[in-house]
Amino acid sequence: MAARALTALSPEGSLSRYLTEIRKFPMLEQGEEYMLAKRFAEHGDAGAAEKLVTSHLRLVAKIAMGYRGYGLPLGEVISEGNVGLMQAVKKFDPEKGFRLATYAMWWIRASIQEYILRSWSLVKMGTTAAQKKLFFNLRKVKGQMKALEEGDLRPENVTTIATKLGVTEDEVISMNRRMSAPDSSLNAPLRADSEGEWQDWLTDDSADQETMLAERDEMDERHALLTDAMADLTEREQAIIRARRLKEEPATLEELSAQFGVSRERVRQIEVRAFEKLQKAMKAGLSRLRSDAAGAVSAAART
Repeated sequence: MAARALTALSPEGSLSRYLTEIRKFPMLEQGEEYMLAKRFAEHGDAGAAEKLVTSHLRLVAKIAMGYRGYGLPLGEVISEGNVGLMQAVKKFDPEKGFRLATYAMWWIRASIQEYILRSWSLVKMGTTAAQKKLFFNLRKVKGQMKALEEGDLRPENVTTIATKLGVTEDEVISMNRRMSAPDSSLNAPLRADSEGEWQDWLTDDSADQETMLAERDEMDERHALLTDAMADLTEREQAIIRARRLKEEPATLEELSAQFGVSRERVRQIEVRAFEKLQKAMKAGLSRLRSDAAGAVSAAART
């Protein structure tokens, strides 16, 4: 899948040429992305898959840039991210309502992190999930604690980090010593004439602006669908759904039974029926949105 594009255009050759070339692939509108994903999922359309992959190569490069601090060739890091992107495209379900970028970023990061763990000599194979979290977050947590000085951590800092990252204190001490080793120090300068250090380029796990915008768009869309669907419920159904499904601390059946003067079982029945109506209405609304987006793409293609 997308093999022709990625074979002819490899980041492990001329990285600068690669970064220039991938900018030529157009970004996809939501409706176009949906139709391509449907064609691939339902018909195995390799051309559709290739467009989905190539339109997101810039996303991979952007994520990979955040992992430059581990001393590995950036071209190889990008290549591993591209593998994760292709896996994401294979498993992407356009009917879920998410954009591919939001879904793929987790596959891309996972693929890159697995590559780093395999390649970095300081970390052994078979690392647990907790140790991986320690490896990729130790320096960030140390920075937050203003404990980036070389050498062993103070006992109170070790305890805090172990608790925060869910590992043992011995694992924190061991990993800190490994990552502070002279022959692999992330405090090494990027270049002989540079004041910057490798640690300056360590990845930040907080959501980037692109991701936050995608998630906000998705939340806005779902909120609008929910608002429209709620309008189809009776006042009592709306009140029960809000009390049982939309509050941080849901009301009990007993409380609602007393409020509406019906049995607990009747409240439960109303809740189930109202929720089923909501699901049906939201699914229909989502289908309309997808249909409108597909129509817009088709109309644009004819012009």
